[in-house]
Amino acid sequence: MIELGRGAVNKMLVRQGDAPFVQYAFRLGDSEIAVNPLIGKPLRLEFLGAIHCSHCGRKTKSSYSQGYCYPCMTKLAQCDVCIMSPEKCHYHEGTCRDPAWGEQFCMTDHIVYLANSSGIKVGITRASQLPTRWLDQGASQALPILRVATRQQSGFVEDLLRSQVADRTNWRALLKGDAPPVDLKAIRNELFEQCGEGLVALQEQFGLHAIQLLHDAEPLEFRYPVEAYPTKIVSFNLDKNPVAEGTLLGIKGQYLIFDTGVINIRKYTAYQLAVLQS
Repeated sequence: MIELGRGAVNKMLVRQGDAPFVQYAFRLGDSEIAVNPLIGKPLRLEFLGAIHCSHCGRKTKSSYSQGYCYPCMTKLAQCDVCIMSPEKCHYHEGTCRDPAWGEQFCMTDHIVYLANSSGIKVGITRASQLPTRWLDQGASQALPILRVATRQQSGFVEDLLRSQVADRTNWRALLKGDAPPVDLKAIRNELFEQCGEGLVALQEQFGLHAIQLLHDAEPLEFRYPVEAYPTKIVSFNLDKNPVAEGTLLGIKGQYLIFDTGVINIRKYTAYQLAVLQS
């Protein structure tokens, strides 16, 4: 087999551009390897036995919070509980692990959105992360519905809306095919009506400028390079078996779909991998 590259893997680079399908690239250290041209060909991923923390470079037996060693996981702001639960942000209490990091990543505009991946879900992301966030999740449709001034406030909005809409993606359903298309604008309008009182209360608390409803936003659609979806979902686990290989059938979200199983590349951030092609 021919080795295409090796190094510490990060989540795949995703681009929409003008191509009919989402474009992907492996990121191994400082190098990039286009993945779309590998579809339909035998591909082999080998875990080389080493994991180095994405932040400090320390060798670690296990990866925490997708790519960190345990000490960094317990100290870094980007690994704090409020990253997964933004409404628990404690920046205003003066206890942020890294206030400068919080100002850059949390005290900035966020978008609350609807996405159709394994079905309708509500989510949040920094405004600067669109459409990457949707592509990473394998969404076939997406619609921004609110612009919010901080990450914590976006968490309050999401918490309100998820009383009506799910906030999780069913990854198994995601990999069995595209979700049926839906009218995201109609769902947005229904949510605004159902959660109107709660949204007004948040606007009164934080200000109209902080919680902006996006009535005029238009939905986007995405197509993923998949030749065939699996009938049965089998996951590769590099911690148990250091090799994942087979004919690459497609890519969706951060998943590679082989004829022999699927693998979530983002899960193995900071793992030293080799990528080989027959």
